[in-house]
Amino acid sequence: MTNDHDGVRELLAAWAVGALPPADRRTVPLHLAGCESCAAEAERLRDTVRLLDGGPAPARDGAAAPDGNADGVLALALGSRRPRAAELAHHAAPYAAAVAGLQALVPELEGRWGTPVVHDWDAHATVAHLLAADEHLAVRLGLDTPLPPSQIPEGTPPADAWARRTADVIAHEHGRAPGETVAAWAAQAAALLATPEAGAPELAARPVTVMGLRLPVADHFLVRAFEAWIHTDDIGRALGLSVPPPPDEHLWSLVRLAVRILGLALHDAAPVRLEVTGPTGTGWILGDDSGPVLAALTLDPVDLCLLVGGRHTPADVPRSVTGDEAAARDVLERAASLAWL
Repeated sequence: MTNDHDGVRELLAAWAVGALPPADRRTVPLHLAGCESCAAEAERLRDTVRLLDGGPAPARDGAAAPDGNADGVLALALGSRRPRAAELAHHAAPYAAAVAGLQALVPELEGRWGTPVVHDWDAHATVAHLLAADEHLAVRLGLDTPLPPSQIPEGTPPADAWARRTADVIAHEHGRAPGETVAAWAAQAAALLATPEAGAPELAARPVTVMGLRLPVADHFLVRAFEAWIHTDDIGRALGLSVPPPPDEHLWSLVRLAVRILGLALHDAAPVRLEVTGPTGTGWILGDDSGPVLAALTLDPVDLCLLVGGRHTPADVPRSVTGDEAAARDVLERAASLAWL
């Protein structure tokens, strides 16, 4: 049970999404009634949750959703995959939608949390992985995180440190109920979406290094959206359910991010024109543009994202190629090499 000021502040995000631990469902509201600063922060977080679907926020006392299942709190509050997030900047809206999409899938996991999903993770571990992955951006944006620290030696390469951290978080979360893991992830997501950087493009233009990747904060929000959608799709496939792709405007934000990062990886490669089909289809010249374009490669936007996300291989991704097959294959292989999910 928490009743001190600092302890309550650590629980405000959980309060905002209606996911308080049972022992704190009375003490936190009592503290908010007498603490102006905590009450103001709590209302700011609740407003963010409300904006995600344009509907009412969860109950103030942190009670479970009407179905009695704490896992369903955000499925109720964030029921739309296309949230009305008027106070979120364009770069944060895809992450908000991806959070809503995963929460909408949570009720389907009742009694099935041990279902194998991807890598060696079950569904519970997959959500724990997202909790660990989002934590890196949360720390960079000054948020407190509820997870116990890992003992990772200084100087550990980013990829190794990331693997160690996610393994530690999964092990920790497997010692808790799946509903507690979902609540922790949802609360952290709500806190990220309530940061000033989520609503102000000028603040989100600041570059930060997250998991060894230095990008503007805005792009890191897109990375978080990308990963949340990919793992929602992973869980859906494991359950035999079809998960829709992101809305077109969000999908194209992810495509543009993937192309920017792929362009950096191909800066010295033979030039290839990449065409991405769709309602706003467009193309880019990737590689060293000082020479003639050797090939044209055409991909569907979802297939491009699944390739970069490690869910297609260069051999099996649907595509159309004209010109130099080897140059086009190099683009596909470089794209697949970017997979970190």
